[in-house]
Amino acid sequence: MQSYCQSCGMPLVDGALLGTEKEGQKSQEYCTYCYELGEYRQRNLTVEEMIEYCIPHLQKDGMSEDRARNMLTAFLPSLKRWRKNELKEPNIVERDAFYMIGISAETSNAKEITSKAKIPQLWADFYRKNIMGQITNPDNQTIYALYSDYQTDVNGDYTITLGIGVTNRSEVPTGMVLKVIPAAKYMVFTSKRGAIPEIVIQAWQDIWAWFAGSDVERTYTGDFELYDERSTNPQEAQVAIYIAIK
Repeated sequence: MQSYCQSCGMPLVDGALLGTEKEGQKSQEYCTYCYELGEYRQRNLTVEEMIEYCIPHLQKDGMSEDRARNMLTAFLPSLKRWRKNELKEPNIVERDAFYMIGISAETSNAKEITSKAKIPQLWADFYRKNIMGQITNPDNQTIYALYSDYQTDVNGDYTITLGIGVTNRSEVPTGMVLKVIPAAKYMVFTSKRGAIPEIVIQAWQDIWAWFAGSDVERTYTGDFELYDERSTNPQEAQVAIYIAIK
């Protein structure tokens, strides 16, 4: 099942929330409030109007109006109904396991579009606490965002860890964790160029849509975003996302 409605961003965590295709079958991309019998319920709606429609719903969950508007302005244009750019065709690579040290939080995709979102604060802490400067045995200056310890699949809780690769498993600073990025076959998706986090949000939306329409199966053993020299300019960045597959 898709993680979010590709029109309004509602988490599709229950089959009862799914819209319907032309022949009456359940849509795997859109919610029942946006989509019925293969058509959008409000065909002429603009993304700006959808943002204004969604703000009160997020306010009911405890999010401020300003934060809701900022989040939706970044998030909704990445959804299939509104976006104009697609991911580049993915490549398949095999990588050996390696270690990283960083800071972690437990969250879910559903939580990340509410006031309970943890990823933005984790990134803020990563730079505020100078995590890279505290690690004494870095492999290089590449930053990883590791998604691991999946409870179920794309709809369940998981752990996200922000950090850098290390040459050995020693010297873990206080307050940080050691994680292994597992050996696996990975499908590698490359985002378009643009501002972080907009390109990352859009890339993940494309990835979920790609797997929803593909026979390729994810293993959920560990996936990661790679921020290398292509990401040095945060306003004109490009990010690679590695998805473990069977």
